[in-house]
Amino acid sequence: MKFIGRENETKILINTLSKPYSETILIYGRRRVGKSELIKHCLKELKDTSIYYECKQTTEINNVESLASLISEQFHYPKLAFSNLEALLSFLFEKAIENKMILVLDEYPYLRKTIVGIDSILQNLIDKYKEVSTLKLILCGSYVDIMKSLIEIHNPLYGRVTQIIDLKPMDYYESSNFYPNFSNEDKIKLYSVFGGIPHYNKLIDPHKSVKENIIDLIASPNARLELEISMYLKSEISKMTNANEVFEAMAMGASKYSDILSKSHVSSAPTLIDVLDKLIKMEVVAKETPINEEHNRKKSRYFICDNLSLFYYKYIFRYASQMNIMDSEVFYKRYIDQDFNTQHVPFIFENICKQFLIRLNRKGLIEEPFEKIGKYYYDDPINKKNGEFDLVTYDRKGYIFYEAKFKNAKVDKNTIYKEIEQVKDTGFNCYRYGFFSKSGFEEINDDTLILYTLDDLFKDI
Repeated sequence: MKFIGRENETKILINTLSKPYSETILIYGRRRVGKSELIKHCLKELKDTSIYYECKQTTEINNVESLASLISEQFHYPKLAFSNLEALLSFLFEKAIENKMILVLDEYPYLRKTIVGIDSILQNLIDKYKEVSTLKLILCGSYVDIMKSLIEIHNPLYGRVTQIIDLKPMDYYESSNFYPNFSNEDKIKLYSVFGGIPHYNKLIDPHKSVKENIIDLIASPNARLELEISMYLKSEISKMTNANEVFEAMAMGASKYSDILSKSHVSSAPTLIDVLDKLIKMEVVAKETPINEEHNRKKSRYFICDNLSLFYYKYIFRYASQMNIMDSEVFYKRYIDQDFNTQHVPFIFENICKQFLIRLNRKGLIEEPFEKIGKYYYDDPINKKNGEFDLVTYDRKGYIFYEAKFKNAKVDKNTIYKEIEQVKDTGFNCYRYGFFSKSGFEEINDDTLILYTLDDLFKDI
């Protein structure tokens, strides 16, 4: 399969690797997000000598021998021998004085766990050879908190890293390039399950329907991705029971800290804080506050931001026993179909609309560029109610309210104006109102409104 997306990251990495002097590059991001594929893609685009090594969870000498074998193969040398990794790296820094060279140490945290003081060793070598060697050193890893620690002030590598790429999941638009022949509606549905992780999207079969792909890849016994989430969590969090309970509570709609604590039945508040902190660092859970109450901790909400994790805990983890003894088609119809189409996809569609607005804003295509986007909290003491509007932007003129409707019927002007009046009744006054509709709009002649359809979301901008 051809390399898809990551245009900005590719440009940054190739530009950095093309410089005539030494560079130290840090690339990190959650598992399966495509870090290794990005690096390999860029190495193919360059003519420089490159050595790509995936570090192993084993002894130092075993890693040294494995890396030495790659070097011997690359330069057609007899079998090389080094006493330790420092000697091997010194050899490469020396060799890069005369020849441009790129060294990739993928899964660097494994090496860091094996070799005490490896950060200091690298720091000494970088400092020693920075004026004479052209070696481009790429440190890559999936343990995001460990990788981020490499650039903290107390770390020996502080100040030595010249380029950082924090690789995030793709947005809905970039993800859709993995399944270009599906309808726009089906692209929304596929993204609502498989999200922006390239590894998952590569598995989607273009010759099967959305439902068939869901059943084949996750909603049937021994499906390709059935154990993906649990295995991913187990590799990062030892106390799986707590993580599972927290995930399940959030998948069922709990977003307030107090609600998650009560519904997950986690033993204590400190335990919940620890689990949430780890899930946030893994970038599968996000913490959000309303854009008008950013410093109010009581208004904070927690959401599963990884679509496959959300789908898994909403439909598969909860009904695993039934899935294992039922026909897959029957299971899908009974436990997934209706809720997926009427609740889950519309919920994800709202986030897609947010991503779309951010894309427009970054490209300078919003009439008045916004500074904030997210939820807006309102408190209506007169009617004795409060709540949140899910999609609001803020710019120098004020607020714009957006509503996303993923329904089969076109949206008419009566629906729109009724929605606007309901917003105004809460005391929240916006200077413009916007609407997204899956099925389009009936004839509406009002230039003050902002109206978007699915075709707008998937235009090449």
